[in-house]
Order: sequence, then C-alpha cells, then structure tokens
Amino acid sequence: MRPPAGPVVIDLPRAQASLAFPRLIAALRVAFVAGAEVPLRHRHILKPANGTLLLMPAWQDHTAMGVKIVTVYPDNGARGLNSVFSTYLLCDGATGQHLALIDGNEITGRRTAAASALAGDYLARPAASRLLIVGSGHIAAMMADAWSAVRPITHIEIWNHRAHGAETLAATLRAQGHHATATPDLASAAARADIISCATLATTPLIQGAWLQPGTHLDLIGGYRPDMREADDTAITRATVFIDTEAALTEAGDLTQPIAAGTLPRDTIAGSLFTLCRNQTPGRTSDEQITLFKSVGSAIEDLAAAALVWSDAQGTE
Repeated sequence: MRPPAGPVVIDLPRAQASLAFPRLIAALRVAFVAGAEVPLRHRHILKPANGTLLLMPAWQDHTAMGVKIVTVYPDNGARGLNSVFSTYLLCDGATGQHLALIDGNEITGRRTAAASALAGDYLARPAASRLLIVGSGHIAAMMADAWSAVRPITHIEIWNHRAHGAETLAATLRAQGHHATATPDLASAAARADIISCATLATTPLIQGAWLQPGTHLDLIGGYRPDMREADDTAITRATVFIDTEAALTEAGDLTQPIAAGTLPRDTIAGSLFTLCRNQTPGRTSDEQITLFKSVGSAIEDLAAAALVWSDAQGTE
C-alpha cells in the first residue's frame, strides 16, 4: 500500500491496541539486537513558562526514523491539565516521508514497562511468581501485565507513599483478573517478593538493601535524574547491576550517586539490554543471585513501539 501524502494521526486507543506486552517485548528484543542510531536527547528550558521541551530522535538506515516530542509543564496542575504531553512522529527511513503522529504518552509508558520485563526475562528467576509494585501511577499500573508476559505471576502486592493510591491500583488489577492487594508494610513486602518493580518519583531511597532476599530481582524505573533515588547503596552493592543503556550511568541517581561515592565502580556493571539481547553477557547465573536493572529509557524503544503501531495502521487505513 502506498503511504499517505500526510501523516496519519493515531490516537491513544489505537496505539494501545497495537502494543500488547508479549508482542511489544518481542519487538524490543529484536530492536536491541539490531541496534539503531540514537543521538543524545535534546533538552530545552522554556522560560518564563517554567517548561521543558524534549526531543528524542532515533533511526535505522533505510527502514524507520522517528522523534518523540515531549513538553513538560509542572505548573499545569493548577490549570487542570496534565503536566506532560507527548507525540511521536514516525517517518520512512528511506525517504524521510512523515508517516504517522502517534500518542506519545502511551508509547512511553508501554515501552518503559516492556523494557523492564524484557530485562527481567534474563534476570528474574524462571519461577518468580510474587511481584511487588512500588508506586501507583501510570507506569506502575502497567507492570502487572508486563511482568505476567514473561513470568508466572500469581501474587501482586502494591505499596505507595499514599495508601489510597495502592488500594485503588490493587482494586483495578483485581478487576482485570490479577491477585492483587495493597500493603502498608514495604519492608515485609520486599522480603516476600521475587520481583520488586519501582516506578516512583522518589528522591530518597525507598528500598533498603537489607530487606532483599537471595534470588530477588530489583527493577528500578522511576529515578531518571541524578537527584532521584529508589534504592539505597546497600541494595546497589549487594546486587549484580544491569542497565538499559549507557545513559543510565550519567542520568540516574541510583547509579550516579554510588559511582561518585566510589561504592559502585563503573566496571562492575554487568551488562545492558544490548549485551543481554545479543547474548554477549550472561543474565542471572544462580537462583541465589540478587539482580538489579536500572533503566532511564531510550529512543530505540520508542521507535520499535511506533513501528508496531504503524504496521497495524497500514492494515486499516
């Protein structure tokens, strides 16, 4: 089918329908094996609006090219608006033709959850069944389905700094068929969990390394700035640490702070999604090993997700 003259607009429901986790995880695995050109994201401060403009490009020669355009306006809550708006522009990699404008928030959330599950497919114990979700926001709400795509999850506990958020998410997950409960005791829940998945905006550590039992997999999603932390130094030093991309070593406080303090030598990082997917580094090597995955997100994930959405749109246009 000949591509349309102008970009097709693909809204949230249509994007969501194309990004089921088993399919998206498989697409991300292929993308990390194939690789892509991923320049540093462009970040511009917008004054006096107290806003931020982010541009995240990626391309694969002669196949696909795209850029995610994100605006962050923290003061929008007072206006009754979301603070983050995001759109993905997908282009033909051979001609540069603009193919589609896709809801970027859905792409971001789903590819973030899928990347954690992809890493967990190498790092969590095969029989891991008890999941602890820390946080109750947009991405936290996706983690049950994402993890269930790669592990036999039977019990889910949710902790949030506001108990109501955990209770609300637990009720939502139960309505979707998951065995989910809210917990007020983070330490006990962490000690019971096979997988701990954190998606918060914490700036001081929530997860204490002393709580982790042998064999636990710790998934840190939320700390995307150097001043943010979800786990303490003990958790970092007890674990075998993996990252999504090299950017995690300079952007994520869970790693930059212990690296700066000398408690986490950079050369002890065990691998990345690139090396795991390409079988260049081993994942989990024993049932007793504590593993940790720190992600900050990558435009290669956005590109792979957008390509899936576009593939479906071609069949319906």
